[in-house]
Amino acid sequence: MSHEPYIYEETTAESIDRDALCSLYKSVGWSVYASDPDLLMAAVAGSDFVLTATLHHTLIGIIRCVSDDVSSVYIQDIIVHPDHQNQGIGRELMEQVLKRFDHVRQKVLLTDDHPGQLHFYASLGFQNTRDLIKTPLNAFVIIKGVTLA
Repeated sequence: MSHEPYIYEETTAESIDRDALCSLYKSVGWSVYASDPDLLMAAVAGSDFVLTATLHHTLIGIIRCVSDDVSSVYIQDIIVHPDHQNQGIGRELMEQVLKRFDHVRQKVLLTDDHPGQLHFYASLGFQNTRDLIKTPLNAFVIIKGVTLA
């Protein structure tokens, strides 16, 4: 793990530099989000909890959640700039979210089927619904403009 002076702080959309946020999303290939900065900023503003990671005042990571703060929290985005991945930043962002929402019964996220992502979330205690036997669950999604099957 790196010994860089990363700073993690809860924030709001008003406190995040729009260009830096778009650049972060673009850096991981999330161009759909970054192609419309107004919608991206609105999505962040509509989040119930936003935590950023910065290095020397540069945005290098973000996690944002939507929650009723009682029964469920949906972890919408967790992003770490590729130049800073595998240094514990994503883990720290997620651990702070899990601590903040420890009292909430359901913690939910959707992710790609990339082995590294699956391993990362499993290492934090998340269960893939595909693997559940004792308590089978289904996840249902509609993603506007995307053919899923």
